Amino acid sequence: MTTTAPRREAAAPPPPARPSPGRRIAARLLLWWHRLTAMRTAIVLLFLLALAAVPGSLLPQRSLSQTNVRRYFADHPDLAPVLDRLYLFDVFSSPWFAAVYLLLFISLIGCVLPRALEHARALRSAPPPAPRNLLRLPDSGSLGTPLPADAALDVVEEELRVRRYRVVRRDGAHGPELSAEKGYLKETGNLLFHLSLIALLLGLAGGKLWGYEGSILVTEGDGFCNSFQQYDTYSSGPLVDSGDLSPTCVDLERFEAEYEPDLTASSFTADIRYGEPGAEGRPTTIGVNSPLRSEGDRLYLTGHGFSPTFSVTLPDGQAFTDITVPFLPSDPTTMASEGALKLPDVGGGSDGQLALEGFFAPTGIVQGGVLTSIDPRPLDPQVAVVAYQGYLGLDSGLPQSVYSLDASQIERGRLSEAGAANLSLGDSMTLEDGTVITFSGVKEFAALQYSHDPGQIWVLVSAISLLTGLLGLLLLRRERAFARPRPRPRGRRYRADAGLAHAGQRRERATVRRPHRRPEGRARRPHRTATGGLPA
Repeated sequence: MTTTAPRREAAAPPPPARPSPGRRIAARLLLWWHRLTAMRTAIVLLFLLALAAVPGSLLPQRSLSQTNVRRYFADHPDLAPVLDRLYLFDVFSSPWFAAVYLLLFISLIGCVLPRALEHARALRSAPPPAPRNLLRLPDSGSLGTPLPADAALDVVEEELRVRRYRVVRRDGAHGPELSAEKGYLKETGNLLFHLSLIALLLGLAGGKLWGYEGSILVTEGDGFCNSFQQYDTYSSGPLVDSGDLSPTCVDLERFEAEYEPDLTASSFTADIRYGEPGAEGRPTTIGVNSPLRSEGDRLYLTGHGFSPTFSVTLPDGQAFTDITVPFLPSDPTTMASEGALKLPDVGGGSDGQLALEGFFAPTGIVQGGVLTSIDPRPLDPQVAVVAYQGYLGLDSGLPQSVYSLDASQIERGRLSEAGAANLSLGDSMTLEDGTVITFSGVKEFAALQYSHDPGQIWVLVSAISLLTGLLGLLLLRRERAFARPRPRPRGRRYRADAGLAHAGQRRERATVRRPHRRPEGRARRPHRTATGGLPA
């Protein structure tokens, strides 16, 4: 009698041990790194960078024109502060733009460098062995030939080398075979494109770190030197020191504006002299699209306007002549301008200071007692001025615009109106205390921007390399070809199987050639069939 013990069920395996917190954090960071360095992420970040640059093209930027930004604030008093809190007037220096820029830079490096190393290894390696069954390739064929195996492979090798393939012949597991490959420059162009994009980003970043620019209004006959203290506004990279500025001085000799018959501006040119401080300087002419380029520095002409000239004669006979002050254009079509002239040293004590606030019209006409401008050319210059006397508040420690009076001083009664008049060229107005103010002339000023960007050559070379890599990426193809002769019964001695693979493409076309026999028994160069497939 046989007794069988009941089968015991196998115990369930213990659950895997939960990884430590450190390993979980490392795994999570590694997952984020793989996602960040994926090509898809780089494309998305590149799109976001282009999208983030759109507000910088549509809205005025402080780095380019403070005047346009102030005008936008005046035209949109409710919207402008909201946009300013979002850094939309300083797009290219905003934190969110820098974040996208930095993430794109890291993503490209993490994506391209491994591919570059893999491509370098592929350049040194031979083409891979032929697959076991060549007829399974998407582009393949089989031909009979009376030639021996080595002679048939010689014909194929000759044709492939003419087509600039790298050819390797080896004895495989299924007999002699041939492997060939070409089109490495396609991947080289791909890597050159992405590496050039990284170099382009580096050049732009270097220009922001070591570059600087300053803007200034220069009236005809005046000049400036390249110094932060002389600029109206300036911006510089965090690695720029005031001692790094190039020693250059610029004098504006003459400004000329030309207009079309419909009074639209056609060209602006400025005759300048530039050179080191104390030197005579070299003359040249700059325009809106033709800046001065000197040793990596550039001087741009960004705008123009008018600077009325006044003369002030005090009751005691003391005269201040040819006081010129720029008025900022408020209407670009007629060049109507507004500005202020502050004379803190005129009068006795701090409460006897003098200031003029005015409206300038290059070609003025008075309608209903109000002065307006009808032409941007200085055909009949006139100015409407309001004189104030009192305390200007220049020594109060609070910043003030040099182009307007402090409205709070007028509201508190520290500045009181002393007179107003519309003046043509040569006219004067007399205040109650006997002070005479004369509109004695007008000059033109040029808005100049001095810029230094050490990365501009780097950016230019990177852009050319980027386009070169893009052409190689689009115009070249990478292909692999394989061939293997094998014995064939009944008639011909061998049958040659061949296959062609196009890297990175879903559907390929084949080029299969039939080796023909010469009368002497030697093979000649094969010819291609019209359809590129197997001949009948």
